[in-house]
Amino acid sequence: MRRAGGVGTAARFGATLLGGVALFAWFESPARSQTSQGGNSLPPVTVDAPSQQSVRRAPTKRSDARVRSTSRRTTVPAAPQAETVAVQSQPSQPGVVPAFAGGQVAQGARLGMLGNTNTMKSPFNVTSYTDKFIRDQQAATGADALILDPSVRSSHPTGGVVDSFNIRGFPINEGNNGEFAFEGLYGIAPSYRIFTDYVERIEVLKGPSAALSGIAPNGGVGGVINVVPKRAGEDLTRLTASYSSAARFGGHWDVAKRYGDSKEWGVRASGSLRGGDTPIDRQSETTGVGALALDYQGERYRSWLYFLAQTDRFTAPSRPFLMTAGLPVPKAPDGRLNVMQPWEWSRINDQSALWRNEYDLTDQVTLFADVGGSHTNVERFFGLPTITSASGNTTSTPQFFGLSIDRYTYDAGVRARFDTGFVRHAVTFQASVYHDALYRRLTNGSQVTSNIYNPTVAPTQFANEIPGRPRLSDSELTGLSIADTMSVLDERVLLTLGVRRQGVEGNNYGTLTTSYDKTATTPVVGLVVRPRDNVSLYANYIEGLSRGEVAPQGTSNFGEVLAPYIAKQYEAGIKVDFGRVATTFSAFEISKASGERLANRFSATAETQVRGLEFNVYGELMPDVRVLGGVSLLDGTLTKTAIAANVGNTPIGVPNVQANIGAEWDLPWVRGLTLNGAVIYTGRQFVDADNKQPIPDWTRLDLGARYTTAINGRKTIFRANVQNVTGENYWSSVASFGTFFLGAPRTYLLSMTVDM
Repeated sequence: MRRAGGVGTAARFGATLLGGVALFAWFESPARSQTSQGGNSLPPVTVDAPSQQSVRRAPTKRSDARVRSTSRRTTVPAAPQAETVAVQSQPSQPGVVPAFAGGQVAQGARLGMLGNTNTMKSPFNVTSYTDKFIRDQQAATGADALILDPSVRSSHPTGGVVDSFNIRGFPINEGNNGEFAFEGLYGIAPSYRIFTDYVERIEVLKGPSAALSGIAPNGGVGGVINVVPKRAGEDLTRLTASYSSAARFGGHWDVAKRYGDSKEWGVRASGSLRGGDTPIDRQSETTGVGALALDYQGERYRSWLYFLAQTDRFTAPSRPFLMTAGLPVPKAPDGRLNVMQPWEWSRINDQSALWRNEYDLTDQVTLFADVGGSHTNVERFFGLPTITSASGNTTSTPQFFGLSIDRYTYDAGVRARFDTGFVRHAVTFQASVYHDALYRRLTNGSQVTSNIYNPTVAPTQFANEIPGRPRLSDSELTGLSIADTMSVLDERVLLTLGVRRQGVEGNNYGTLTTSYDKTATTPVVGLVVRPRDNVSLYANYIEGLSRGEVAPQGTSNFGEVLAPYIAKQYEAGIKVDFGRVATTFSAFEISKASGERLANRFSATAETQVRGLEFNVYGELMPDVRVLGGVSLLDGTLTKTAIAANVGNTPIGVPNVQANIGAEWDLPWVRGLTLNGAVIYTGRQFVDADNKQPIPDWTRLDLGARYTTAINGRKTIFRANVQNVTGENYWSSVASFGTFFLGAPRTYLLSMTVDM
């Protein structure tokens, strides 16, 4: 049956007002203040680390400050630049694109192999969130940092062990291989969670991107989340102390330094240690992060070397719920309640490294090569609770899960700029290889019963670990790709054409060993027309690629590997830069096939389609007021399925409305004090394809304040945030396989940051 409701529920979001004010003022030798956003209430904010590239003063028309499409010889700035300085970034170089007015969003982002591209010249909807925005939100993870993106929803609970998402209604990072890109490459970032200690930008490219970024390791097609790591710019020593309810304390450091006669050598080290009880009952978490970035910026040769290590340890980690078929989903309990046992636990350790290199053969031709990899070790002992009654009873069987994941990636290619008559070309050719191998051991404990409204403590069980981890699977993804961005009329018209030939090889080991060796070709076409400097009309056709599934036991073709699934996106939109405020409006359609059982045979006969309208806004409404948010209206449909009654139903986990609005206000009568607030709304979702088990829509209010001053001549920022101010109890989201999650309880965040 067709779902009820519709996009009209967006009116509920518009009716929700930012109310209540939580603020504090702490004065000690008040600083002479001015806002970095052009007002007069905040002292200057430290400029984001500039990329290792040449810089220039931005022209009067900011839209002309563009990100170049190829590399050039570079010099490193020895002094911090004012906000009016724009980086003349090159796509071949993983530079930091400068911030837009307001400092929360950058003026461009990475488009896979196309590299860094100015937002107004991109044929895609892409948003890049800055380090300043991340710090002001006190966002500890990637999920926290993306809370105000209307196209993105976290599909894992607060206090959980994974950052997974839905982007445009399709899942991202729901498997064990990790789908976060790091400097545009898969296989480097930690597999399960991104901590923001080492993040300079978090970029979200919305929609499939196989031709630009290659096949995602878990087959995600909704978009790409790319981590731009911190690297040395201006000299910096920044220390932060933090607290979050109930009793979790932490310390963070961030140090950068450049050396050499021309500042050609750079070092940046960052990290943190946090630990203590969370606001969720019986739960504690300890995290440790360390990151080191080294770089050399020569006249023609440039090199970057990144090292990363993190550990994440939970007691009683939050888990999603399964729902027994045929029962209604019960009302959400208090978000502080936890059915997980105090003796259940999780330990995840990640180590990563990446070495990037570029060499300019000429001012027009650049060679590049990258190599890196990561290792993840997982040990955990917990269950997956299933709700078995309308009164909230649950059953769960703890399981020891030992998993090792080894990944490596390398690529090489060339970028060139040249003209053919009046047409300018920016051409990229790339060859890439990604490899992963998984090793796993499982053992089960005894069943535990509880209740979501009245959790009980069961007798302690212990993990029964068996030595050794047999190989579970391995895969290798290879790609050859070429793309050309052609521009005419001083980049008033830009046309991007590209294609990637993708090879997918895999082996599954177990009861039946299966092998997989498939290839697919995915194109991309993107068009940008700029009738005015501040207006861009854009359209694209691009495909996504997911490895085919293996027919499960019990089917007549058990062990057969299906061909790769191809997702297709059509998108068109308009971007307008009003000078201090920018907006994007887009319309898209994505369709993707998937496998299902039909007459005891497993085949790719199912198809999901999501159509959507997106509106994004960011920037400064006035010198002391900043805004960030938007709305996403989704129309998800099961267009094909083996169960005829389900055709036309809403896919699992796809809401009809996602809307966010966040605002900041620098109080004119209290110098240095900024208030902020955000409203987040998500429409109704279903946990089953029959559309008989919905979770209701929900709205969350967050409030906060920060005070910027100088103490003994050192810039100091105090931040206070309250998430879920009203203490709403809600089911927050649904993963693609029907598990659903309890929303975060009221949470308090405090921190103090000092620039030494």
